[in-house]
Amino acid sequence: MTEKSIYEQAKVTDKPGEECGVFGMYDFDGSDVSGSIYYGLLALQHRGQESCGIAVSDTSGPKGKVLSVKDMGLVNEAFNPENLEKLKGDIGVGHVRYSTAGSSTRENAQPLVLNYVKGTLALAHNGNLVNAPELRRDLAYTGAIFQTTIDSEVIAYYIARERLNSKSAEEAVGRAMGKIKGAYSLVIMSPRKLIGARDPYGFRPLCIGKRDNAYILTSESCALDTLGATFVRDVLPGEIVTITPEKGIISDTSMCISREEHARCVFEYIYFARPDSYIDGVSVYHSRILAGKFLAMDSPVEADIVVGVPESGNCAAMGYALQSGIPYGTAFVKNAYIGRTFIKPKQKTRESSVQVKLNALKEVVNGKRVIMIDDSIVRGTTSDRIVHMLREAGAKEVHMRVSSPPFLWPCYFGTDVPAREQLIAYNRSVDEICKIIGADSLAYLRTERLDEMVNELGICKGCFTGKYPIDPPEEDIRGEFDK
Repeated sequence: MTEKSIYEQAKVTDKPGEECGVFGMYDFDGSDVSGSIYYGLLALQHRGQESCGIAVSDTSGPKGKVLSVKDMGLVNEAFNPENLEKLKGDIGVGHVRYSTAGSSTRENAQPLVLNYVKGTLALAHNGNLVNAPELRRDLAYTGAIFQTTIDSEVIAYYIARERLNSKSAEEAVGRAMGKIKGAYSLVIMSPRKLIGARDPYGFRPLCIGKRDNAYILTSESCALDTLGATFVRDVLPGEIVTITPEKGIISDTSMCISREEHARCVFEYIYFARPDSYIDGVSVYHSRILAGKFLAMDSPVEADIVVGVPESGNCAAMGYALQSGIPYGTAFVKNAYIGRTFIKPKQKTRESSVQVKLNALKEVVNGKRVIMIDDSIVRGTTSDRIVHMLREAGAKEVHMRVSSPPFLWPCYFGTDVPAREQLIAYNRSVDEICKIIGADSLAYLRTERLDEMVNELGICKGCFTGKYPIDPPEEDIRGEFDK
């Protein structure tokens, strides 16, 4: 195996990648918010580990002055007491990024800060636009000069352009939403307002919280818990919320569509979100427990122990154990200190990129029939290694159960699911995949179980069925990322 292929496998980890986490805060008492945004981003770190940033403004100071710090790497690497101390302001937005469209560079780090005729705008975006290339061309032909390769900049430009003919920043956001298509949760800081917006289908999550006299917008409710804030409510799919000291929360639902058309990304519940989050009223933890129970009901097998592949496979494994009566155990030790960008193993070394991150506990699996639960198999590049790892540790049988249906189609809405040819389930039967990964048996969650798993909320199943809520783009929108 080449150095590059080992590294690529380590980088990819055979998991879908989520694009970003967003966070915004406005303290009506005038206290600095940068420290709280920092801790909010730490709570959202699982949503993106490539770059991060914070932009703040002082609403009592000169209008339009924005201070920001952005850098590559993790939140605790990019920020320190010195640069946080410099970020003085009572309103601000923050962002953690994982790239699905646009390369992973410092220029593409967010929040984006725009200075334009009407003042300044700082924007943090989670999601992917399906019509970004044509919008970008439209802007370029009217004189726009782009500083990044991300579709978030396209959104910012459209808001700035629409603001010229709008009475307010939030009206401009609504007008821009009429032009952009795809998945997005936006947190926007204008000089005296904090604005949140969610696409009409609700692909990406966004919720509102409150702590004392400060309001918060964030991707997940777990970030509110971190700050000791109270959950107020979810932003509705298609809703624009404007937060000001004078009027509190103002809601605009003119872009909302019927509940039947909602298409939340089901992978928020399967893999992306933290298990202690609630998204649109549904517990992520409970969804994963249910997925495991359904696997036990639909694909039972005799075994001695049920184990999960950390982290997101653990809850589903507990669900399987509860339903089947087979004991739950911990079979893997995970190295928590490995980031996305660890040093490449050299060709001449024998380190397995998988075992750098995971190792099997021989005491737990030796001589046993093991049911191993994982949340997904994308390319199959690591599943075979994990199965092999269990056998090396003495497992007598390894039965793999997957808490999502097989990936058969790419995703265009902010999830890094690659082209069909790279999907292990494409043109292969379950038995064929089972042989490739070396398991004794393999079964996936049934697609019809997904609705039950999320309490009948409207969800997108496009990557499993090929039926998308929005027509997929005719051209490649994935930029320079791994296709």
